[in-house]
Amino acid sequence: MLNSQYTGRFAPSPTGHLHLGSVYTALASFLEARTHQGLWRLRFDDLDTPRNVSGAANHIQQTLETLGLHWDGEVDYQSWHLDDYHAVLMDLIAKQQVYRCQCSRKDLTSIYAQTCRNQHIPANDPHSLRLKTDNREIIFDDYLHGQISQNLAMQHGDFILKRKDNIIAYQFAVVLDDIRQEVNHIVRGIDLLDSTPKQIYLQQLLKLPIPHYLHVPILVDAKGHKLSKSTLATAVDLTTPNRVLFQLLRWLKQNPPLELENEKVDNILKWAIEHWDVARLKSIEQILI
Repeated sequence: MLNSQYTGRFAPSPTGHLHLGSVYTALASFLEARTHQGLWRLRFDDLDTPRNVSGAANHIQQTLETLGLHWDGEVDYQSWHLDDYHAVLMDLIAKQQVYRCQCSRKDLTSIYAQTCRNQHIPANDPHSLRLKTDNREIIFDDYLHGQISQNLAMQHGDFILKRKDNIIAYQFAVVLDDIRQEVNHIVRGIDLLDSTPKQIYLQQLLKLPIPHYLHVPILVDAKGHKLSKSTLATAVDLTTPNRVLFQLLRWLKQNPPLELENEKVDNILKWAIEHWDVARLKSIEQILI
């Protein structure tokens, strides 16, 4: 697996910092990459411009470096590749695989009913762009959760590739990002498991290779709420990065020895790479902190 490439993805948050939930997933991805002698790439998902905060990307990089999570190669930003996204989108439009949609969020149910698929919506009217889905079954194996199967048309319906505000949608961008960075192993939170069949559908449509997927648990608070930027989770305390790593390894079910807590960051990561066993997270969806 010497050619394996993984990616650490981060969206510059409204608070401009990394919280424990983000670092938890990043550490799992980093250890999975290093254990298999793979490359760990760093990418910023910065297309959602209203949510971007000046200086957030630098702060995230400093946090990762303080925790010893050093990436390989150049840092990548989605905003550098707008022309690439639009070129593929124009090709899908030419092939009539996408259509204009004027539905608002309040008009929608959990499954899109193809309301706009056969309507003529002028190009100058506000609209999103939706991808046509069919009845094929999307099946993939997740290392921690086994075989996953979804019929997008039945369970989700046609999904958005470009929003009404002209921002390229997450589902579309990351498929092209992973190809650009030659990512063939994806480690991320189980909260994104439902997105994976949509991305595989796109990969199949665009005749792209399909990466291996591994979805780790998410951290939740006492009320069962996921730690996230939307709930304004507090920033990681970097005054004692060794203790942060030690606690994260506990939440990753790696059972680090107690004496490791006061070791230097590099020593903790060395131990973690040598003893990494992601199978200890099998079938776990949430970790209470």
